[in-house]
Amino acid sequence: MINGVINVYKEAGFTSFDVVAKLRRILNIKKIGHTGTLDPDAVGVLPVCVGNATRLVDMLTDETKEYVAIMRLGVVTDTQDMSGNVLSADEEAARKISIDEVSSVVSSFRGEILQVPPMYSALKVNGQKLYDLARKGIEVERKARPVTVHNIFVAKLNDIEYSLRVECSKGTYIRTLINDIGEKLGCGASMSHLERTRVGRFKKEDAFKLADIEKMVNNLRGVDDFKAPYDEEVLFTKKVFLKVDSILDKYEAIWINEDGIKALSNGNQLQLSQINTSKNEENINGGDKIEFIGQKMYRVYDIDNNFRAVYIYNSKRRCLEVDKMFM
Repeated sequence: MINGVINVYKEAGFTSFDVVAKLRRILNIKKIGHTGTLDPDAVGVLPVCVGNATRLVDMLTDETKEYVAIMRLGVVTDTQDMSGNVLSADEEAARKISIDEVSSVVSSFRGEILQVPPMYSALKVNGQKLYDLARKGIEVERKARPVTVHNIFVAKLNDIEYSLRVECSKGTYIRTLINDIGEKLGCGASMSHLERTRVGRFKKEDAFKLADIEKMVNNLRGVDDFKAPYDEEVLFTKKVFLKVDSILDKYEAIWINEDGIKALSNGNQLQLSQINTSKNEENINGGDKIEFIGQKMYRVYDIDNNFRAVYIYNSKRRCLEVDKMFM
């Protein structure tokens, strides 16, 4: 079974759920989850976790994201993008606004800001998705939420359209950002295109379309039989999938010794005496010789050098406690 993360390039017309459903069929694997919803009309990077890598979903959802969007001035819609019903339109006012004015307003949204989630979103209120309520003509109060715009850049495309490149925290709605920019400019604005170009380490240039993934998998199988065996390791060699521990390489690696085998297999605490600093038998040091730092996280490998878990150091108890298991 494949355990890893694939960088999917979601195309327009697919929901994030569609991508997961199609990958389940292509890979003949049920345990698959995506790391952050993209609207059906939006395109771009959608990391998808397969097998035990689904335990990474919450960690990858927290990653910084980068988008390229097109902002159209002078139009306000109920969905905050051009797919919605037009509420107001004033292109004449939009044409009078200079690039300097746009740049100044856009720059004012850099840093931590408050956003009111749009009604046309998958957020739930009292168990109901906002977009289901919006389609019934029901609008409910939404609390403003803090999000962070790390960087934002603007370029003029024509008299009423501008390109935005935004690097932001999770939970940021780009169409809401554009709506708020238009409101501050006084002419209104809607999003006419959105592409997610990066999620953490996952970049657009390294992403695979669903059709390409299906073709590679079928070529490995040799036939169009989804139950036929194939060499899954090739998918990692070709960088179609990234292994779980490579995603977590910001955490220092440690290895258990024979005394820690049972504790690790059960997800129990690891004592410092059960830890080695190297996978090489000729270079083994007891964990008591490692300078552990309070609340630091570590990748833990077994004696056969298989990645098994992420543990966190408890400085009070002077031991490591399990955070996530990948057995």
